[in-house]
Amino acid sequence: MHRRTLLALAAAGLAATSLAGTTVGARAQETFKIGLILPMTGASASTGRQIEAAAKLYMAQNGDTVAGKKVQLIVKDDTGVADVTKRLAQELIVNDKVGAVAGFGLTPLALSVAPLATQAKVPQVVMAAATATITEASPFIVRTSFTLPQATQPMAEWASANGMKKVVTLVTDYGPGIDAEKTFTATFTKAGGTVENMRVPLANPDFSPFLQKVADAKPDALFVFVPSGYGAQFMRQFTERGLDKSGIKLIGTGDVTDDDLLNGMGDAALGVVTSHHYSAVHDSAENKAFVAAFKKAAGFRPNFMGVGGYDGMHVLYEGLKKTNGVGGEALVNAIKGMAWTSVRGPVSIDPQTRDIIQNVYIRKVEKVDGELHNVEFATIPNVKDPVKAAKAN
Repeated sequence: MHRRTLLALAAAGLAATSLAGTTVGARAQETFKIGLILPMTGASASTGRQIEAAAKLYMAQNGDTVAGKKVQLIVKDDTGVADVTKRLAQELIVNDKVGAVAGFGLTPLALSVAPLATQAKVPQVVMAAATATITEASPFIVRTSFTLPQATQPMAEWASANGMKKVVTLVTDYGPGIDAEKTFTATFTKAGGTVENMRVPLANPDFSPFLQKVADAKPDALFVFVPSGYGAQFMRQFTERGLDKSGIKLIGTGDVTDDDLLNGMGDAALGVVTSHHYSAVHDSAENKAFVAAFKKAAGFRPNFMGVGGYDGMHVLYEGLKKTNGVGGEALVNAIKGMAWTSVRGPVSIDPQTRDIIQNVYIRKVEKVDGELHNVEFATIPNVKDPVKAAKAN
């Protein structure tokens, strides 16, 4: 065989095995590295700063050694761009020999890394992105955030039970928004209501023309989903259009009244009803201690993204204890079925889907000690992702 052909084949073989062989190298090391890939700049920067602060707080509280391994956090800014996320993940897996990749602020970012996680047999802990299908993209994905259908279905049921007959949905036009639209529409129409759907672009969204259509349609309520970090802009335009005084009820998932940004939205946010899995004023001893520690360490209040990051570190730490420091497929298997009392309430990792099972709360924006908060007033316990639950039946 020609020497040049042999060299080319050898190079191709090296490239093919570089990802697959990395877990062995990581396992042999005394350091377990976690590559935390987050949008630290751009429209979703609040997601990045929340998850980074929460991950560092978890390590400060629980130490940086687990099962005899030193834990090292390597934080990378993907700017919210999927191609950057994929490149960073590849560099972390091949060059840094990380034992896990984590973070993933938006659905396209999480999906871009899924093939790499599968090929390298590296656990991928999704701490934020919420499209239902994400965990189906790789058997190495575990999610500690939520899914949009999981958060949306209780809101549609609440709206129907509270006399709403006609609703307009306004969602951001990408995976989670489409999930929210489909789930709300199916649940609400099944209960006898009528729904009109609108979608706003993810990039450079301008809600004003859509809000004018909502005003003209005069529904009982407007159901809205926007990604974490976009709620303040939506609320400003909602108020500018006078919809806060129109009699149209504003409802949605908790992303729109994100705890990180809620105080800045002003009194127009008062009375907004949302469904979600976490509020900074969730009434438990665990959460009160968490919020106090988070504020002291970070200088701002935690939101649901922070909790996804905090619990993501928890499953990695507890999983490593179970495997005696071994990563790869053994670590994913150790995380499946794990159950604990989170700061959000009782949670577990579904052993079949690797998604989180958790309470969903119905909340209303109220003033508490002079600050705006999402005050929980109803609990739907142990909610699974309804999309995967329907497939299983």
